[in-house]
Amino acid sequence: MRILGIDLGTTNCGFAHTAPEAESAVALFEIPQLINPGELHPEPLLESALYLAREGEFAAGALDLPWREGGQEIVGRLAARRGVETLGRLVTSAKSWLSYTAADRTAPILPPDAQEGAPRVSPVEASRRYLEHLKSAWDHVHPDEPFAAQQVILTVPASFDEVARQLTQQAAEQAGYRNLILLEEPQAAFYAWLERHDNWREIIQPGDQVLVIDVGGGTTDFSLISVSESAGALQLERVAVGEHLLLGGDNMDLALAHAASQKMPKLDKLQFHALWQQCRLAKESLLSNPETAEVPLTILGRGSSLIGGTIKGKLTRADVEQLLVEGFFPVVQSTDMPERRRGVGLMEVGLPYEPDAAITRHLARFLQNGRPTHVLFNGGVFRAAHLRQRVLAVLNAWFPGIAQLEGDDLMHAVARGAAYYGKARLGRGIRIRGGVPRTYYIGIETAMPAVPGLRPPMKALVVAPFGMEEGTGAPVPGREFALAIGEPAEFRFFVSATRKHDPAGAMLDEITDELDEIAPVQVTLEGAPGEVVRVQLENHVTETGVLEIWCVAKDGRRWKLEFRVRETRPAR
Repeated sequence: MRILGIDLGTTNCGFAHTAPEAESAVALFEIPQLINPGELHPEPLLESALYLAREGEFAAGALDLPWREGGQEIVGRLAARRGVETLGRLVTSAKSWLSYTAADRTAPILPPDAQEGAPRVSPVEASRRYLEHLKSAWDHVHPDEPFAAQQVILTVPASFDEVARQLTQQAAEQAGYRNLILLEEPQAAFYAWLERHDNWREIIQPGDQVLVIDVGGGTTDFSLISVSESAGALQLERVAVGEHLLLGGDNMDLALAHAASQKMPKLDKLQFHALWQQCRLAKESLLSNPETAEVPLTILGRGSSLIGGTIKGKLTRADVEQLLVEGFFPVVQSTDMPERRRGVGLMEVGLPYEPDAAITRHLARFLQNGRPTHVLFNGGVFRAAHLRQRVLAVLNAWFPGIAQLEGDDLMHAVARGAAYYGKARLGRGIRIRGGVPRTYYIGIETAMPAVPGLRPPMKALVVAPFGMEEGTGAPVPGREFALAIGEPAEFRFFVSATRKHDPAGAMLDEITDELDEIAPVQVTLEGAPGEVVRVQLENHVTETGVLEIWCVAKDGRRWKLEFRVRETRPAR
């Protein structure tokens, strides 16, 4: 069995793999994909682009793949290139749409600018296509090591809500992923640093806090990892996760397009769309190739003389670095907070991007009660040294003495770290702990004779004790309970920040002021209406901070209740 680490990115997907043995190195998997019609080539990344071609747009067989014949969809490099030339056929930023709570994420809504009658797909479906391509590509190159038999670690933004996580998992399962674990991207980036630095214990010490700044194609994530010592050994624990910020490379590409358009004749919608996509490709070229000073931009003219009307421009390294530095990483004070614009009554349907593009102001809010000693950068944007230097300068103005942890291969760090994490789960590497920050209880209604005007009192059963490590689970000791199934029921949950010594299975006879009630879960569990089943409880906290409570009957039937136990608030 191999361990496969997959970074399902907003702009690019990365793929790394390793064997479970401790001495095995992490390697990158180059992904076969179409780069021209009829031309398949392995590439270091799979662009997160899906092109929905028109019938007859390509010659018969031009879009065939070794694992698929026919079809009118393209994934990867050719999809991104073709989408520059055509409006309303290219699906991008599906991952950002997965996190948009105001959208029906399972409905065919992408691309949002598709013309009437043109094909559309859902964010889940687009994600499935990318993941399916990765699976099929692996099986094509490694027929003796089928994908379905390997352990897969798939990364998600730390700030994804539970619905977005579930939809990501759903897309993966629909693509044929079986042995699947989700992992937060900033943690994966830190695992990649650990994998590349055997001497990490000499670089960070007890009491240190590592700030991971991950600026991806569509989102910005902040995480804080603390370093402590137990029995003479260093331990790592993720102590804070930032809010979900729809702010990243998409915003930067649009800013570059607006700046470039100022030096061109007025562009129509299709031309500006093409310019936006070209600026994305130009930005990636300039940031990944230090020797490249500028990239030409060519926009086709409109009308009868397309060649004569061609609009030309360029994007220089100086343009990119200046605009991104001052526009997205301005020098601010630690007390400066992100701007909040007044809401508008009517808006176009689209992603809810952050109104304030200054990532440094969002960082200031995250660190209101945190003090990092080190910073680790992740994401392709930070391939530009100017951007890393600016953020480091801002941080040192707030907290003098912050050191940068040198990362390698920022475009593949998340995938590499995911693969390394798979080994760490087997005890062949250091793990970042993420214990439950409070004690969690479920309400148990007392069995008593009916009394007019009096509801049966509620007891509280500990289902997740303080410090329970993520990725673990166990039966909740104690007696059986009666579970109502087949009709709507409400399950009440409570949390305590002060009762840190209640063990799993402990029963409190009354709800005291030490317990705070959180939002109840209302659900209809599958079964015959009115049926009551005797069950025992099992708990499990996932690696992404979701508490699962399983109700297990003697006949083998199982029902799951779940809610998040991780807060997405600034560091405290």
